[in-house]
Amino acid sequence: MEEFAPGRQALAFPSHPPDGRAPSLPNDLEVIPMQWLPFIIAYVGLGIFALAVIARILFWSRMPIHLRWELYPVAHEGKRARHGGSYLEEGEWWKKPRQVSLVGELKVMIPEILFLVALREHNPRLWVRSFPFHLGLYCIAACTLLMMLMGVAIEISPGILAGGLGSILDLLVPVAGAIGLVLALAGAAGLLQRRLTAPELREFSAKADYWNLALFLVVFGIVFANFLLIDRDFTRVRALVAGLVTFDAAKTTGSGVAGILPAVSMIAMSALVAYIPLTHMSHFVGKYFAYHAIRWNDAPNFPGGPQEKKIQGVLSQPVSWAAPHVKADGRKSWVDLATELPVEPKR
Repeated sequence: MEEFAPGRQALAFPSHPPDGRAPSLPNDLEVIPMQWLPFIIAYVGLGIFALAVIARILFWSRMPIHLRWELYPVAHEGKRARHGGSYLEEGEWWKKPRQVSLVGELKVMIPEILFLVALREHNPRLWVRSFPFHLGLYCIAACTLLMMLMGVAIEISPGILAGGLGSILDLLVPVAGAIGLVLALAGAAGLLQRRLTAPELREFSAKADYWNLALFLVVFGIVFANFLLIDRDFTRVRALVAGLVTFDAAKTTGSGVAGILPAVSMIAMSALVAYIPLTHMSHFVGKYFAYHAIRWNDAPNFPGGPQEKKIQGVLSQPVSWAAPHVKADGRKSWVDLATELPVEPKR
């Protein structure tokens, strides 16, 4: 394995055509486009990811108010949540300031995000496959974030990671990355096997579900192959990430397979990052709305308040249901249908 050399080129390409003709451009200008290719794809992938996530957030935040679930306990009720209580238990609650406990919500959300608590309780067979997969994703994300921070830190102050902190990070990055890849690969393989063999999942699994898991296996397989064959200490990947955050492709290292495989890994990961929020895998964004806008939404409906305005907007929408008992024609609103006198059907 070649030692990390920040000033070396990432990929080695011949400066002269095979037929012996002189190149039309200087060597540096020939190398730059290919050297920057993984970085350009990474920037595009990150841009698509950011735009898609923002679009999802705006779309879900502007949707009509959801039907009340009235399910308890509600996490932000604080002490009352222990027995499934509500502020509605209090006399004249509408005259008292409403208290919402952020700590109560975090006590539920953090374990749910990290450990998939609800899935473990309701579907343990799926949880033993899904939890390693998601934990692997968290480890990979943490590893990537550490490499980005290290790249920025070294750019600001080259000697900042020369001591004990640098040694710890040099060990932590490959350990977190390798563990994350193994867990994600095992989890994706397990989830794919479960969807293929479990009748209760196979009946409603779409082709996209199989494709998504297969894509994770391919992409993480490429990255894991790079780890096993080329980059056991993540030196080359760290150089790529450092070049990415500092806009400096010259930080990359390696030639031949040693330069190409890390670049291919970066391209594959960038494509995956761009793809995820474009699919139903964007539930990592939707989970916030599922809990706060639906499951835990117990905001009171005061006259002239924001809830009343939202409800009136929904009730004024035209109804086009085909069921004959609804008597909808696409023009009448919910208010019209709810206030009409029922007509006894002719016999």
